[in-house]
Amino acid sequence: MNQWSLSSMTENFIAYDKVVFFDDFIGNELDRTKWNVEITGEIYNKEQQAYIDSEKTIYFLPEYESSQGVLVIHPRYHKGFETTQKQKLDFLSGRINTRSKFEFQEGCVSARIKVPRGEGLWPAFWALGSSGKWPGCGEIDIMEYVGESDWTCASVHGPGYSGEAGLTNRKFMPAENDATHWHVYSMIFTKDLILFEIDGETIYRVTRPMVEFFGEWVFDNQKFLILNFALGGVFPYKTNGINSPYYGIPQATVEAIQRDEIKLLVDWVKVTITK
Repeated sequence: MNQWSLSSMTENFIAYDKVVFFDDFIGNELDRTKWNVEITGEIYNKEQQAYIDSEKTIYFLPEYESSQGVLVIHPRYHKGFETTQKQKLDFLSGRINTRSKFEFQEGCVSARIKVPRGEGLWPAFWALGSSGKWPGCGEIDIMEYVGESDWTCASVHGPGYSGEAGLTNRKFMPAENDATHWHVYSMIFTKDLILFEIDGETIYRVTRPMVEFFGEWVFDNQKFLILNFALGGVFPYKTNGINSPYYGIPQATVEAIQRDEIKLLVDWVKVTITK
């Protein structure tokens, strides 16, 4: 189902029950009053995809399984695609964000997501601060996945604890309910605490003192949401060590993309705050 009654509680028993953002992706196309579609400029992290604004890579599926509609981000193989900066890439994909359309400072952010299996895939659900340059703007990764179906991870990045030095934790999942099943990924943010959950279970707890041991706490700002599907790049490569035929992507995953088997599904996205 698309609606989900969220009343998550932090350790201080704060109820987040006032909905300030909700999208269940019912309809024929993406709601552009809520979401921006990004188009690739500079390539980061040695990723192998170009982001485009197209129904080939971002579309809806109605009446999917138990849902009335889901968002699909669908990577495609496209040999020699040329970006606006004249870079040639062989994959196309999608990335959307809520910048300047919906931003938040505190609250509970959740999404019901299903990821595909395939080494070198790199879908993510995350938030960035809306002012300043990275990592000073602060990054909160609610769900990251590199195609190994037995785990996903949650992380925070800021000055002094970014990239390889980011604060992160993996959640390992049993085979019968691994990452390729539907899961609700959540982040509860308060003044001094970032709490990550999967299906209501706390998987990681980041406190202000933890962060300030490494650098400045930069999360007391307005943040926007991002959903994207990257392919290959530094994180998949450092996990699987594969550099051929593409950096971080093995041939089996390339072939799965070519067969149109690789899709990120999002049932809904929701943000709640205290009343």
